[in-house]
Amino acid sequence: MGLQNAKLSRVKRANILMLGLDSAGKSTLLYKLRYKDAFLTMPTIGFNVDMIETGKDFTLTFWDVGGQKKMREFWSNFLEGTDGLLYVVDSSDKHRLEESRREFELILKNESMKNVPVVVLANKQDLPGALNAEDITRRLRMKKYCSDRNWYVQPCCAITGEGLAEALQRVATFARQYSKSKETFTTLKE
Repeated sequence: MGLQNAKLSRVKRANILMLGLDSAGKSTLLYKLRYKDAFLTMPTIGFNVDMIETGKDFTLTFWDVGGQKKMREFWSNFLEGTDGLLYVVDSSDKHRLEESRREFELILKNESMKNVPVVVLANKQDLPGALNAEDITRRLRMKKYCSDRNWYVQPCCAITGEGLAEALQRVATFARQYSKSKETFTTLKE
């Protein structure tokens, strides 16, 4: 038992916050990442939490928070202690992209999100007219708002799973680097 507990204590954990407008596909993406299957999902009222091991010594805890307008006012309650932001965009819904950009900008301006790495998932690439990663990068003004952090835009499809393995790898790499930098900063402060 003691050996097992000692082993568990070496496992590094990182909190990944999943945000995006309602119907962007956050919950579907999380279930596809976790269970390798697409589920019929309902709008998330509140939040979902799930853990994914990305290696024998690193676990990501995903906080999938509802994206309805009434839920967005609570997003700031989830920002502190975040090691990575996974921001999901419906890349086929051009009409709501400006609204999504404004919400994204508000998140990044929060002091708790300073230097936190960002992976944007340009979801629903299977739908006609979906914007590619370059278009999403430009529309969300990534170079302007993410110049102080690691960031990446990954095209994906929650239904087919296309692009999700790459996204998970990128999130894990960024979160691991960010966690190490926080540990170094904490050690230097003491």
